Amino acid sequence: MLRIFNHYVPVSTIVLLLVEALTLVVSIYLVNFLPWQQLGVVGMQSLLPPVWPKALFVALVMLSVMAASGLYHAEFRNGMSEIGIRLLLAFSVGGVALVLLVYWLASMLFGAREMLWSLATAFVLLLFIRLLFFRWTKLGVFKPRILVLGTGSRAVKVDEVSQSRFGGGVEVVGYMSSSLSPHAVAASRILPEEGSLLDAVQKHGVNEIVIAVRDRRGGNLPIHELLKCRMRGVQVTELSSFFERECGQIKLDSLNASWMVFNDGFNQSGARDAIKRLFDIGVSLMLVLLTSPIMLLAWLLIKLEDGGPALYSQERVGENDQVFTIYKFRSMGIDSEKDGKPRWAAANDSRITRVGKVIRKIRVDELPQVFNVLRGDMSFVGPRPERPFFVQKLEAEIPYYGVRHCMKPGITGWAQVQYDYGSSVDDAIEKLQYDLYYVKNHSLFLDILILFQTVQVVLLGKGAR
Repeated sequence: MLRIFNHYVPVSTIVLLLVEALTLVVSIYLVNFLPWQQLGVVGMQSLLPPVWPKALFVALVMLSVMAASGLYHAEFRNGMSEIGIRLLLAFSVGGVALVLLVYWLASMLFGAREMLWSLATAFVLLLFIRLLFFRWTKLGVFKPRILVLGTGSRAVKVDEVSQSRFGGGVEVVGYMSSSLSPHAVAASRILPEEGSLLDAVQKHGVNEIVIAVRDRRGGNLPIHELLKCRMRGVQVTELSSFFERECGQIKLDSLNASWMVFNDGFNQSGARDAIKRLFDIGVSLMLVLLTSPIMLLAWLLIKLEDGGPALYSQERVGENDQVFTIYKFRSMGIDSEKDGKPRWAAANDSRITRVGKVIRKIRVDELPQVFNVLRGDMSFVGPRPERPFFVQKLEAEIPYYGVRHCMKPGITGWAQVQYDYGSSVDDAIEKLQYDLYYVKNHSLFLDILILFQTVQVVLLGKGAR
């Protein structure tokens, strides 16, 4: 993993992105140096502008569409078939986007046949690259070899997250016990004691040691042996930091207040807030401009269905525990909580109207919140705001829940693009772990990544209820 602006990105993803960017550029150059006269386009080369601006332009557009299609962060459960479908979708959307942008940018002259051949060439090359990449990741080419020091209940979870990142993950070679306490790890996963820790590291080709020892008193943690390993270039990582890096979460069961106090991150500054505010205003105004017809249509459909109000307002908890009023398109029937008891939305919720099912699926119901962003109640990206009733309940049951209120809530967020819709305390715990990661590592770079992933969530209807 490489840390870019506080966010962890798998090395394999960066390599793939660079290779595919180069492939897109090369595809444009290949097509531009074809013998156009033989293709029946006489004099075409003389009409075309220099190649490199077009090559960079096509690469930027296509990489943006591919990222929004989830080709750099999705977990492909169906293997190459899913990759091929997403790649075809990305090239179809990207082709249309290029046609519209080229029409708009008159200085960017493209021949129709040139663009078609460029995209076709790039598609074939990228499909071949993805096939190689998919096979290499299956073989573990990009995976570092991990040795876990500790065999308790926290240590066993390292195996569970070892495959959590697309094109990344780790290979756990085994566990080593640091005490005589009972083992939660399967006996077959515990390495036999043979010599020193450094001997085990060298024998198994270990790149990193993960410390999963809870009680570090009384010699349970072999500091001197760990120092020897560190001096030989082996990375030594705390369990909380390992989960943060590999899962994009800060795990509550491996977290303590001192780690939050002394670790890097959780930075708040006036300059950062000012940049984020400018970003919020710019994105919100652009979204209002692009989605005004969609919002008008949603308004009319809701009114026509049952004659009730199209907008729905609700109190939510924002920055520094301040309560504000959020606005959404109404997706449930009138008086959906007539008994006065707040309830989470559930799968196949009977309170949701026919129009509501559609606008929830494609997240249109959230669009009026751009006006909350423009007012300053919310940010475009941040932890989702929750209702005061649920906040009071969750703060009593979940440690560190209040930490998410140290910044403005968002229309979309890291938890929303990483986890399905939540409707229970357990779901709230999972989402909080993602929210803590965002609060700790937030940056403009991470906000932009979240926006790209939000496009994928909207297109695929992930987590909608």
